[in-house]
Amino acid sequence: MPSARIIPSPFLAKGIAICAIFLGLTAAGPALADKSLVFCSEANPESFNPQVTTTGTSMNAALPLYNNLMEFVRGTTQVVPGLAQSYTVSDDGLTYLFHLRRDVWFHANDRFTPTRPFNADDVLFSIERQWKDDHPFHKIGRATYDYFKDMSMASLLTAVEKVDDHTVRITLSRPEAPFLANLAMPFSSIQSAEYAAALLKAGTPDLFDEEPIGTGPFQFVSFQKDMAIRYKAFDRYWGGRQPLDNLIFAINPNAAVRLNKLRSGECHLMVFPNPVELAKIDKDPNLVIQRREGLNLAYMAFNTRKAPLNDARVRRAIGMAIDKNTLIDAVYQTGGRAAKNPIPPIMWSYDDTIQDHPFDPEAARRLLAEAGYPDGFAIDLWYPPVARAYMPDGKRAAQMIQTNLERVGVKVTLVTDEWREYRRRLAQGEHDMAIYGWTGDNGDPDNFLFVLLGCDSARPGGGNFAKWCDPAFEEQVVKAKRTSVLDERAARYKEAQRIFHQEMPWYPIAHAVVSVALRKEVKNYRIDPFLQVFSGVDIESQ
Repeated sequence: MPSARIIPSPFLAKGIAICAIFLGLTAAGPALADKSLVFCSEANPESFNPQVTTTGTSMNAALPLYNNLMEFVRGTTQVVPGLAQSYTVSDDGLTYLFHLRRDVWFHANDRFTPTRPFNADDVLFSIERQWKDDHPFHKIGRATYDYFKDMSMASLLTAVEKVDDHTVRITLSRPEAPFLANLAMPFSSIQSAEYAAALLKAGTPDLFDEEPIGTGPFQFVSFQKDMAIRYKAFDRYWGGRQPLDNLIFAINPNAAVRLNKLRSGECHLMVFPNPVELAKIDKDPNLVIQRREGLNLAYMAFNTRKAPLNDARVRRAIGMAIDKNTLIDAVYQTGGRAAKNPIPPIMWSYDDTIQDHPFDPEAARRLLAEAGYPDGFAIDLWYPPVARAYMPDGKRAAQMIQTNLERVGVKVTLVTDEWREYRRRLAQGEHDMAIYGWTGDNGDPDNFLFVLLGCDSARPGGGNFAKWCDPAFEEQVVKAKRTSVLDERAARYKEAQRIFHQEMPWYPIAHAVVSVALRKEVKNYRIDPFLQVFSGVDIESQ
């Protein structure tokens, strides 16, 4: 990670004073004149380049830094032009012409000062690095471009061409209904070709992903692992200077510690409060809670390439052995609803006619015996080490599943790892069963059904943690994305959900209501459907 100024131990005082210490502010300006918001984050980012990571923690850390050709209207799933001033699409849906915004500048740091505004070269660089094996930055660092691969972008793209400095033409091999929304996702962020060239010339290309340069509303200052990420407002931001001067991510995996810091004023906003604390937070006169039904899903993935989980009867038996309602009551309190499908119920094309598999331990035993396991078997269950929007307490959920399964003869060993390693090891298929989840990236069912359950993402390193490739399912989700007729897409996605229900590569657990706790002095913050967005957020001086 980048070299960083050593930051004094944080949280030695409250309010604005703590921000001054935390930021290492100097006599160059009075501390009280700066508006500084501290966000209590739950984990370290893997990288500051969203092209090379897939976790929400890393995406949140990258989001203040970058822009995309297309962007989501803050707090919604509506897609509008971003770094593209405008665009046109050919009648056959294969050619997209983007007219780029002018006078957009990249950030600077100690190694690099841009000599030109953003232009078409940056768009080509940002796409081709992920796409072309012979691109000079393709093999730099630990980049594996899992998102790009899981979405089959390599086979989708035919050409990305610079028409002139302010016009880019992208040609697709087939129609792709979610394409514009996909361009608004973090992996499609636009990065500086000039910065990459400067680092390559200096012999330090690995710094590209760790000392980030973007066009976003905030620019990177420093990162100290397990402590803090620091950003400052970018004065030349094309969308206008931010109300905040400084943004700080204070890192602590413990929700109780984050809540204590919020109450004391040492941070201003936190995610993933423990559900049992929500009623108390509601009564605190200095705090408010924002809630939103989440575009998310928690699930337990079965590694279908390992026996006995390669047998759908075994997977269904495991599902019938789990008391889902009791688990949700214990883990989510009032903040979750039972899941039965691989997409959230607030998403279009959700098939509510599907009946969830019942909780029936006796039927589970009979099905295990039919599959050849009358005495059960031993298996591992992996659980996430940190709270997520979709799963507030993975360990407790795993313990309850362990107890349920042992009652039908399945002996369960619980396994976990540090968050970054946990995700990496699941992607490689090391697990038997694993608790994971997903928060949608673009409001389209494709982002769940194809990205998480498609054949391309079942590869080692891919995000299909069931390692499941079903030709009938694949046919439906692929055909759905190749038409722009919404009714046809919805019908195919409903058929895909029926196939999923029968084959059960996951055990769907719950959809969480997303809660964010913040201090009353934070203004103009709203829960985003996807990530934590601080553009436009302000804070009242205390």
